[in-house]
This record gives sequence, structure tokens and C-alpha cells, in this order.
Amino acid sequence: MPFRLAILLAVLAAALALPVPAVAGGGLALQRVGGFDQPVHVTSPPGDERRLFVTEQEGRIRVVRDGRTLPRAFLDLRDRVGCCGERGLFSVAFPPDYAASGRFYVSYTDRSGNSRIEEFRRATADRANPLTRRLVLFQRQPEANHNGGLIAFGPDGLLYAGFGDGGGAFDQHGRRGNGQNLDTLLGKLLRIDPRRSGRRRYRVPRDNPFVGRRGRDEIWAYGLRNPWRWSFDRRTGDLIVGDVGQNRFEEVTFVPRARARGANFGWRAWEGRRRNTRERAPRALFPQITYATGSGCAVTGGYVVRDPRLTGWQGRYLYADYCRGDVLSARLSVRGATLRRSTGLRTSELASFGEDALGRIYVVSRSGPVYRIVSR
Repeated sequence: MPFRLAILLAVLAAALALPVPAVAGGGLALQRVGGFDQPVHVTSPPGDERRLFVTEQEGRIRVVRDGRTLPRAFLDLRDRVGCCGERGLFSVAFPPDYAASGRFYVSYTDRSGNSRIEEFRRATADRANPLTRRLVLFQRQPEANHNGGLIAFGPDGLLYAGFGDGGGAFDQHGRRGNGQNLDTLLGKLLRIDPRRSGRRRYRVPRDNPFVGRRGRDEIWAYGLRNPWRWSFDRRTGDLIVGDVGQNRFEEVTFVPRARARGANFGWRAWEGRRRNTRERAPRALFPQITYATGSGCAVTGGYVVRDPRLTGWQGRYLYADYCRGDVLSARLSVRGATLRRSTGLRTSELASFGEDALGRIYVVSRSGPVYRIVSR
């Protein structure tokens, strides 16, 4: 999870004493979808306009069908998931062929504190078959934080997975940390075809940047600290990453689709636009949005608005900070961020955003509610 444990405990205590209600503003409103147990992720299968899948951190995936939350979970992994703090069940991803294949993927921290990406198959449209579980990728985690955990299928139909730098503080694992170390998957954005290939649990695309070179073949981009929430613009395929800072800056980096291959986000040599160490970070990207960690606690990356119902907000990127809870917006380009302002929307413990098959955007409060952003 993006939040540090000490801050999390303080925020939870404050939330229990005085919960922050969702509020409307800026021509937008938060329409409540339902209440859940520590929700952290929302998505829909491609083409499924009836269902919303809500991931609960302790290990369940719930289905909202035609606006009603079904009583029985789609998938229950609570006996396998290690929770909570910055561990747990983090996300679910449906491939483009889900309607035909029934395959889907989950990302979670297991009871030993390590990261797993696993494949399952559905039994019905509203239930998964837990007996179809297959390990796709395993990553040992040296610490209990910075697990990353978001998986999503990109515009090319391949699975992308974000991993943090291994946790602790200041990326101290290994001789030079993990962010700039191409021999580890930690501190990276991975790109794989998750389908089995012979005796291999997944396939590596031949056009990944480090295939045939020094470095792990699965790596698509590197130099990340804890990419808790990132997304693709559903119209352009551009990549936007919210990377949680150490103790100085939170950052959001926009990368055009054509430039994402092999991108270096700079950690640990850089934090925001400030030098963190004297180490080399070749062709490091600078974030378009930075703000002081002290003015929040952890950035929550969001989505570019493509919902045609949200007139006046098209093409604007929505994001937030977990501790502040204000939904912010900006227009992003390689040159920077413009028209940065608040949407007027706010909720407590804003842990994630989501996007459904119709492009509608959701706000996820870890205290329980999930909201859809609508026009007033």
C-alpha cells in the first residue's frame, strides 16, 4: 500500500473519531456504489457493462452487478493472503479475451510476505473457480512495505505489473539499491504475456527493452520507488505513474506511449526533481507533478478522464493523496502539468481510483465506500 504504517495508524485513528464524508464540487459529484471491507481496487472486464469488480485488501473480490453488490464473493483468497498495512490482495486484471477464455489474474502478498501474481478461471460470470489457481510470477519481498501490487492489461493486450523497490527506506537493499539495478524485478514495471508457454509459467515479449541485453527480460521500465497506482490513458495508451516518495516529494510522471519502453523514473538517484544520491540514472525522467510529502503522505495515482458524461473534464488527469483525500486534476504532457486544480471532490482514505468498461471513473475509500464520479 502507498501509506507508511505509522501514518496509516494515525489516519485510521482520526478517521474512526471523525470520518470525512464524500463531498461534491466543480460540477462533479461522488455517487455511492456500495460499502466494502477495506477496498483498494476497482475494475471491470472488457466489454462487461453490467459488472464492477471490487478488490478488498484482506483477500476477497466482490461483484457489483447492475448496481447491486452480490452477497457471495467472486473469489475468496483470505486463507492465502497476508494482510494488512502495506500487504494484502491488491488488484485483479482481466485480459482482452476474458469473455472467451475466462482467464483472469490477481496480485497479492502471501502469508510469508512475498508477492504473487496468479491466474484463475471463472466458473460463472459471477463466480471464479478457486481450484484453477496457477502461479504466474513470484517475487520475494525483503520488507513489509513498497510491495506495489497493481496489475493491468495495457493497450497492447499484455500484462503490466508494478513492484516497489523492496521496502525499508532509501532503497538500501543490495549494493546499489533496487530501483536502478536491472538484475532484479523490484523497483520496476514489468511487461509479460501471462499465458503458460510449454514449461514456462509466462512468456516474455521479444520487444521488451532488455531482451538480449544485460537485465531481466521482464522489465519494461525501472527506477521506481513504490508505484502504488498507475494507469494507461484508454484513448492514447500513454502511461501515467503515481510513485510514492521517501520523505521529500510525491510524484506523478506522464510518459507518452512511444517513449515508455525502457523508461527510467530515476529513483534512487532522484526524488522528484531533486538529487537524492550521486549515482547515475541514465536518461532519468522528471515528473510533471511533484508536491511535498509533508503536505500529504502518499500519492494515489488515477486516470485520464475519457467518460463522455463528464463534460468539461475530458483529457484531464485525476489523482489524489491518501491522507488529504481531495481529488485533484491536471492536464499532462511531456512539457509539464497545466491547469492544476481541485475538482471539489473529497473523501477519507482515498486509496485508489478505478475505471470500468464504459470508461467511468471510480473513487475508492479504504474506510469502506466506493463512489462513481458523475456530473451534477
